Amino acid sequence: MLNVTDGFKEAIIGVSRRMLAKAVVEIIDPDITYGESTGSGAAPWSQPRQLHDKTLALAPRYGTLEPGRWPLDGTVVLLRKTFYATNGYTLPEVDLGGGYSVAYTDGEDSMDIEQELDRLATAVAQTNRLLGMPMPVISFEPGRWIVAPAGVTLYRVGTVKTVELSGDTTDATSAPITERTYVSVDGGMSDNIRPALYGADYTAVVANRDPQGDTRLSRVVGMHCESGDIVVKNAQLPSDIRRGDVLAVPVTGAYGRTMASNYNQALIPAVVGVDSTGAHLMMRRQTVEDLLDLDVSE
Repeated sequence: MLNVTDGFKEAIIGVSRRMLAKAVVEIIDPDITYGESTGSGAAPWSQPRQLHDKTLALAPRYGTLEPGRWPLDGTVVLLRKTFYATNGYTLPEVDLGGGYSVAYTDGEDSMDIEQELDRLATAVAQTNRLLGMPMPVISFEPGRWIVAPAGVTLYRVGTVKTVELSGDTTDATSAPITERTYVSVDGGMSDNIRPALYGADYTAVVANRDPQGDTRLSRVVGMHCESGDIVVKNAQLPSDIRRGDVLAVPVTGAYGRTMASNYNQALIPAVVGVDSTGAHLMMRRQTVEDLLDLDVSE
C-alpha cells in the first residue's frame, strides 16, 4: 500500500511495475487534517501516470472527516478513468477509505454511516456513468467507527487537589475560571497518547458509584510527571470525588491499546471483554517479568 504524495509520483510507478502482488494506491488529500492537528501530504496526481495490470484498487487516505465532507469520491473515479485512458485497464475496485467520525465528547457528532454510504455510492455511480466507466466494487474502512465506541478505559483515582487560577482562563461560556480540581489517576499517556500527542478531547464519569450533588471543573491527569500527561482536559466531575473512585473514559477502543507503550516502564493494562454472558479476559495485564524478559545478560 503506497501513499501517493507529490514527492512519490515516480517511486510508485517503479514500485508498481515491479510488484508481484496487487498494488493499492492511496491518495492523500491536502485539505484534510490528519488525526487532530498534524499536516497532510501534497496534492493528488495531476497528470496521467501509467501503472500495470496488477494494480487492483484506489484507496484515498483522509484522516478525520466531518459528516458530509468526503472530497475525493470524484477524484478516485477520475483517476480510475486516467488509468483506463493511459493503460487500457479498468481498475475493478475503488476503496473510499475510512475517516468515519465518532463522538468523543457530548458536543461532538458521530457520522451517520447509512446516510454517508448512500450518498457516496450515488456519487460514484453518477460519476462513472458520466465517464462511461463500468461501476467498480466499492470498499470502505469503518474500523474506528466500529471499534472506538466499543472501548472504555477504567482508571483508579489517586490524589485530588484543587488549585486556584488567576481567572485569565475562561470556560465555554467565556466566564473566568478561578479554580480547577486536578484528579490524578493510575494511567495516562502510556495508555492513551492522543491527548498529549495532538490535544484529543475525551470525557470522564465516575463508574463505581452514583454520585449526587454538585460538580466541579476538573482535569484528569496521569502518573507520568509530564506537562502533557493529561487524560481529560476539562470534565465536570462530582465535588466529592475521592481517592479510590473509578473513572471511566469512553470511546477509547480504537487507539488506547493499539497506541499504548511502556513509557517510563509503565505496565500496559489488561483488556476485558464484556457481553451478555459476563466479563472475559482478552489480554492479560503486563507484569514486571514481561519487561525483564527483554533483558539480555552475557
